[in-house]
Amino acid sequence: MTRAKPEDDEYWNSSKFKAFTFDDEDDEFSQLKESKRAVNSILVDDDDEDEDDVERVSWSGEPVGSISWSVKETASSIRSGSEQSFPKIDTTPSLSKQGSGYSLSSLFKGNLHDLSPEETVRRMQKGRAFSLEKFRSLQDKLLLLDEAVAVYDGNVITAVLIFLKKSLSKEILFRELMARDVALRHYVHYLKEMGEQKLLVELLKALGRTEDMALMHYKEHLNIKDEGRRRDFLKSCLSLPFSQDDATYVQDHYTLLERQIIIEASDKKAVAEIFKKFPRKASILNMPIITTLYYSCFYHYGESEGTFSSPSNIRKTFRISEKQYILTALGARAKLKSWFDVDSLFNTKNWLGYTKKRSPIGFHRVVDILHKNSAPVQVLQEYVNLIDDPDLKLSGALKYKCHDIVINTYRDLKDRQQLIVYREKLERDSPEYRKIQDLLNNVQIRWKN
Repeated sequence: MTRAKPEDDEYWNSSKFKAFTFDDEDDEFSQLKESKRAVNSILVDDDDEDEDDVERVSWSGEPVGSISWSVKETASSIRSGSEQSFPKIDTTPSLSKQGSGYSLSSLFKGNLHDLSPEETVRRMQKGRAFSLEKFRSLQDKLLLLDEAVAVYDGNVITAVLIFLKKSLSKEILFRELMARDVALRHYVHYLKEMGEQKLLVELLKALGRTEDMALMHYKEHLNIKDEGRRRDFLKSCLSLPFSQDDATYVQDHYTLLERQIIIEASDKKAVAEIFKKFPRKASILNMPIITTLYYSCFYHYGESEGTFSSPSNIRKTFRISEKQYILTALGARAKLKSWFDVDSLFNTKNWLGYTKKRSPIGFHRVVDILHKNSAPVQVLQEYVNLIDDPDLKLSGALKYKCHDIVINTYRDLKDRQQLIVYREKLERDSPEYRKIQDLLNNVQIRWKN
C-alpha cells in the first residue's frame, strides 16, 4: 500500500485512524440521546393579570421547573423559539432524508477503493457497498463532502460528516465547514442531537459567536446534580462573554443558588414552631425565584432584612416588583390564615398619619385569593368594600355573600326591585332580612322603581 504523503498527515487526528463502521464499540449513533431542554422560567410580567399567579408558586413540595433565572430558558434554548439551533444558522437539516435507498446501518460496508467521490456518494444513496477509507487527502475528503451536499440527501451528508469528524482534526474541519453553510447546519444539528456539548461550544467559539458559546456552556449546569458543584460551575460562568442582559440573569442564578444552599442547610435543622406545624414538603434547592420568595414568606416572614432568608432581603436582591411581591406574600400569609399579616401588606399611612389600604394588584384579585384560602366572611367583606369599580364590587359581594355590601349598594342605587329579589334569598328574621324590610318601609327614600 502506498504511504500517504507527508503533507496529508496533518489532517489526521493524533490517534490511529480506523475505518468507521456502525458496529464499532464507540459508535456515535448508539449514543444518540435527546437534547435536554432548559427548564421553564417563571419570570412574571408586571402587566400579567392572570389571577392564578399565586397558585403557580404555592409551596406544594413539587419542583416548579428550576431556577427561574435560567437565562430565560438558556436564552430560549439559544434564542431558537423551540428546538431549533443557535442564531444565524438554521441547523434543521435543509435536505430531505426521504428517497434514500439505504439505512445508516448499511454505510461504510465493503472494501471498495477505486471509486470517485461522485460514484461513492451515488452508491451511498442506493444503499450499495462502498468504502470511505480511500479518501485520505484533505482534497478528496472535501470533494466527497461537496458531492454529498450536491445530491440533496441529508443522510449521506450526515454520514460523510461523521467520517470527517473521525478522520480530520477539529480545527481543519471547523475551518472547512465555515465555507459550507449547508454542511455546517447539518453538523451543528448532529452535534446537538448527539449531545456533544463541549464540541459544539468549541465550534461556536471558532465561528466567532462568543455570546452563543457562553450560553451553550452555561447550559451545562443542567447536567450537574450536586448543588455545590453546580454553584461553583455557575460562578465560573460569570466571566464568560454574555450579553449585558444575560450576564445579569447568570449572576442572579448564581446568587440565588448560593443563597438557597445557605437557607436549606439552616432550615433542615430548624426547630421553630412553624416547621413543626407545617413540615417542609421538599427542599428549596433549585427552586424558581418566585417559589423561593413564597417559601420565605411562608416560613421566614417578619425576619429582619439583614438575614438571607427574609422576604424583604430576597425582594431587594432580585429586584422583585411590588406587584409580584404582594401577590406572592398574600398567597403565603393567606395560606397560613394570618389575616393580620394580610392587612399589613396593604396598610399605608398618608402624610397626616391616617392609615388606609392600597393595593397594586386590584382589590378584586385580593378578594379572589382570600376566598381561595377560605378567608372568613368578615375579612372578605372588608376587602370587597375596597373595590373601586361599582360593578365589580357588587358582583364580588353577590358571589361571596357579603350581604351588607349588596344591601347598601342597592340602597344607594335606589333600586327597590333588586332589594325585594335579594330579600327572598335570605332567611326570614335574619338581621339582613330585617334590614331590607326597614329600608323598604322607609318613606324618606325616593326609589327609582
